[in-house]
Amino acid sequence: MESRIIKIVIASLFLLFVFFGSIYTVPESQQALLLQFGELARIEKKPGIHFKIPFIQTPFYYDKRILNVVAEEKELIAKDQKRVIISAYAKYRITEPLKFYQTVRTISGIQSRLNNIFDSSLRLVIGQEPLVALLSEKRTRMMGDIQKLVNQQSKNFGIDVVDVRILRADLPDKNSAAIYQRMQSARDKEAKEIRAQGEEESQVIKSKSEKEKTIIIAEANKRAQIIKGLGDAEATKIYSQSYSKDPEFYNFYRSLESYRKVFNKDDTSLFLSTDDRYFKYLERE
Repeated sequence: MESRIIKIVIASLFLLFVFFGSIYTVPESQQALLLQFGELARIEKKPGIHFKIPFIQTPFYYDKRILNVVAEEKELIAKDQKRVIISAYAKYRITEPLKFYQTVRTISGIQSRLNNIFDSSLRLVIGQEPLVALLSEKRTRMMGDIQKLVNQQSKNFGIDVVDVRILRADLPDKNSAAIYQRMQSARDKEAKEIRAQGEEESQVIKSKSEKEKTIIIAEANKRAQIIKGLGDAEATKIYSQSYSKDPEFYNFYRSLESYRKVFNKDDTSLFLSTDDRYFKYLERE
């Protein structure tokens, strides 16, 4: 009786062991590759509890989510022979678990392979463009070209590269100093050219102003001479008309004006004969 109970217990334990050995769980974020003696039995992407043949079939789990691989920072040479330090990363998804298992097997394995592919693709694309392209709108197109190259070579590993990004593009320290010096020299040259152009324009404006000033003064003098000539003519005409009306009074008035101007000065000394005609109107009768 006791031996029978022992056999039942052993049989029950064996059945439980077999039952639990035939169950495997696929998490929501993963997919299972079920192998039987190294051959593919099936690929299970549906999450939940699944059954397998115990001791014969073995599940291998791979992530269904998008994974990252960061390329090692490296110094590359652009088309214009300028050196640049590139830091980049790629995003990929495992699309064929069997091919992935057969080629790289683990995540660390694919990251090592992708780093090599990444390195060659970056060198090829960046080597075809000048350094300035990395700082312009061409950068987006360059990342697209790198993604295509990486994708073409990584298809053999059962993955799909969904994105490639250049995180940072820095110049080596010695190149940065040289480029800064060239930029400073270029700005100094540009400043000198602008100053020279300004000085030239200033001279043109000054010359034009002097010319206009000379013309205005000449025109003003000409007009003044004309006005003065007209005034003198008008005065002569008036004098002539006045003289013709009363010549004696005109001579008397002009003589008085002359006396006023001459004898009004304290430092004036005249030595004239008393019978000089200049004193005609000062003589007593």
